[in-house]
Amino acid sequence: MLIRELGRHFLNQSNFRNFSASLKLCKYPIMKIGTHDGVFHCDEVLACYMLKRLPEYKDAEIVRTRDMDKLRTCDIVVDVGAEFDHEKKRYDHHQREFTETLSSLRPELGDKYKIKLSSAGLIYAFYGENVLKQLTPKGDPLKPEDLRLIYKKVYENLVEEMDAIDNGVPMTDEEPRYKIRTHLSARIHRLNPEWNSQLNSNVDKIFETAMALVSEEFLYTVNYFITVWLPARDYVKSALEERLEVHESGQILEFKERFPWKEHLFDLEEELGISGEIKYVIFKDKPNSWRVQAVPVKPTSFVTRKPLNKKWWGVRDTELSQVAGIEDCIFCHSTGFIGGNTTSGGALAMAIDSLNAAI
Repeated sequence: MLIRELGRHFLNQSNFRNFSASLKLCKYPIMKIGTHDGVFHCDEVLACYMLKRLPEYKDAEIVRTRDMDKLRTCDIVVDVGAEFDHEKKRYDHHQREFTETLSSLRPELGDKYKIKLSSAGLIYAFYGENVLKQLTPKGDPLKPEDLRLIYKKVYENLVEEMDAIDNGVPMTDEEPRYKIRTHLSARIHRLNPEWNSQLNSNVDKIFETAMALVSEEFLYTVNYFITVWLPARDYVKSALEERLEVHESGQILEFKERFPWKEHLFDLEEELGISGEIKYVIFKDKPNSWRVQAVPVKPTSFVTRKPLNKKWWGVRDTELSQVAGIEDCIFCHSTGFIGGNTTSGGALAMAIDSLNAAI
């Protein structure tokens, strides 16, 4: 009798809707992982991936924004917010005073890890062991000493690279004789059966997989140079021809959008007989966001011809605008290789000020 009455009750659509709404209110709130919007970089992508492997964040929503009010609603924030505070779960590394390395945060690992951490390194430093545990077969957990070994090897072979690249740490003081751009050789080699594999691998079939991987990389490369690289060269050439209209020094270029320009700039400077002359480029990053970037001494170098004004390094927003005396500043990287402003005029003013500043 009771079951029949409950059935009649919920056949009433209004009652059913109210009951469904009540159920929704009873659900736990969705966790939020905050990171910046706009162009993404490997460090925050990797940081978010690692967090999503943890049970507490596996269903979390990733909120991409620079709006501080929205970031305050997030349970954990990476690579944005100008704050590093483990207790508050805030993991930005761009502020001037941030100098942490894996060795400084985890001294028990030894003093060999001296690369400044990115957001990926920060998340790995505090959550890496738990991530590794989630990825270990449940029936065969790692011994504590083995977990420590794997933790260090994963950092050395993956995360450290992301930390160094994002923080602009040069790999070497000398120019290498060739550049590894695709890691294709290592990726192909990795397809071969491992020495202790128990599977009966059809190596001929795997060879076909390897050819498919090679073809994908080859076709991408050819298409890139035809449809992306070549048009970008024309764009840089036009900007060089118009550089005196941007600033009388002729040392600042303006691009209307973000695109690959470094290699073209060096080639065209040499062709025009003005090698080393351009110090800064400004370009539109997204709506209401412009960047000013210092030109490196070489296309692949993190060392710049003339960095942005050193007084600005690691300073953000209103504080940066006050220090620089330029309205609408957004940020200046802690190494001075790039900064941001909400307007093209503001970005240009940052470039001009830096041009005139003492090194």
